[in-house]
Amino acid sequence: MNVRVAFKTCCVLALAASHSAFAESTRLQAVQAFADTVLDQAGDHYHDNNPSPLLASGVNPDTGEQMEWIFPDGRTAVLSNFSAQQNFMRVLVGLSNLTGDPRYRERAEQNVRYYFDHFQDDSGLLYWGGHRFVDLKTLEPEGPSEKELVHELKNAYPYYELMFEVDPDATMNFIRAFWNAHVYDWEVLETSRHGEYGLERGALWDSDFSQQPPFFETKGLSFLNTGNDLIYSAGLLYHYNDEPGALTWAKRLAEQYVLPRDAQTGLGVYQFTQPLKRDETDDDGDTHSKYGDRAQRQFGPEFGDAALEGNMLLSGRTGTIYSENALMQLALAQSLGDDGAEIQQWTIDGLKAFAQYGYDEETNTFRPMIADGTDLSNYALPRDGYYGKQGKVLEPYEAGSNFLLSYARAYALAPDADLWRVARGIAQGRGLGDIGEVGGQDPDVDLETGNDDARTIFALIDLWKATEQPVYLDLADRVADNILDDRRVNDFFVRSPDVQYAEIDSIDPYALLALEAAHQGESDAVAPFLNGGGFTEGAYLMANGEPRFVTSDNELFSLKQGEELEPNGRR
Repeated sequence: MNVRVAFKTCCVLALAASHSAFAESTRLQAVQAFADTVLDQAGDHYHDNNPSPLLASGVNPDTGEQMEWIFPDGRTAVLSNFSAQQNFMRVLVGLSNLTGDPRYRERAEQNVRYYFDHFQDDSGLLYWGGHRFVDLKTLEPEGPSEKELVHELKNAYPYYELMFEVDPDATMNFIRAFWNAHVYDWEVLETSRHGEYGLERGALWDSDFSQQPPFFETKGLSFLNTGNDLIYSAGLLYHYNDEPGALTWAKRLAEQYVLPRDAQTGLGVYQFTQPLKRDETDDDGDTHSKYGDRAQRQFGPEFGDAALEGNMLLSGRTGTIYSENALMQLALAQSLGDDGAEIQQWTIDGLKAFAQYGYDEETNTFRPMIADGTDLSNYALPRDGYYGKQGKVLEPYEAGSNFLLSYARAYALAPDADLWRVARGIAQGRGLGDIGEVGGQDPDVDLETGNDDARTIFALIDLWKATEQPVYLDLADRVADNILDDRRVNDFFVRSPDVQYAEIDSIDPYALLALEAAHQGESDAVAPFLNGGGFTEGAYLMANGEPRFVTSDNELFSLKQGEELEPNGRR
């Protein structure tokens, strides 16, 4: 088998001497202390004679107690979801590359190898994702039974570079199984966020395909956050294994989200299909997809045929399109070289369209829109539905650092005044001062900013790479200092000082490590940040003894001391 492993492994011993000049870096020390603390307190404490290398996903930063998932029947499991630890794996490898200490990379490699050896099913899928995880106490796969124990990845972006290095055959087996389970109908590319374990392998890349018109009806929901992970995995399978069929289908799936873009505006889309109507209801509040396209039901009477789920550019969905998808596709295009040129151009075109029609510089906000350009700002919903209760007002929403990052990254790869305009406006809106004219001319940044957002650091590194303007790294240093001052408890990085649990997949140390690498001229030592992150979701038993049917670990990581989950009414 011809496996082209292009992942560049740094020789940590050879680099060790060059690292002595910055061995005392406060940032580097903080990241190293974080990694050491996680490996200690989040480790397997339940199998003294033969502990696994696996890690708990969350730890109480004050007591060291590992976070548990509580099932509706009262059972508990120490949550260890490897799909939600991929940023931490990147931190570990980057630490070894920068410090010369091989322990961190070795632990990351051990995790990958252990997962392949113990938690890859016969079809090739891994027991991870939105609805599967491992109980660190028992080392058995777990998951919320009401989710039917399915496989799901949404904007997770596993660390495939490391996975290919550790076990290329197992990695290729997983990617093929991933596509096999999540593509329901290859001829029309009907996909779904839920995949079944144990399926026999189909024809995969040799399958027939017939291009369908935009927004054709399917039972499966072609959410972009699922499509993102499929595109990324197949693109890298081609990159590492010279597998042309994988590239064909990766680009084919990416194109499905481009073809339905509005012909006039170039905006969209979050889905390239619409839900197949399989039943009738008079209840506007019942938002099951079997009753047909939920945007058409809620907005159709006023806005006509353009009101489809895929065309709704509202807060959250635009983050998936113009941040998560954009960052992933730009990184993938770089990896693919000439083979990725089309993917990069699709991405840049989409970002420029969103800048033109969606961004308001004066308020640093994006307009809620339909893809044909219809501005829904301050629109009150006339009826209940998928997008909220009757009377809810759709308001412009803040352009956050996730968008600053995607526009900065895009500018770094394809310099353009429109991309710079949005990055400049968001930077000002986020309290960073003025990054200057196109190309970094005449900046007037605020080196006293209170910004403590890790994504801001990644964006500033991109702007520095694009312009060689050193003040951007100075500004990133200030943001890093704010993180160190505001978001650490007992060497853990936390969302706020009074949270119940710290997540080991925090991107704060990742950003600090990337900044350290930039200062030392070794940016390639730390893997590019894709704004991805896994999650766990399912039914959870609240403190009052009642089940909460839709709960995510993200909510648990946001709970402050003394707080408890409240009912959300979702099923």
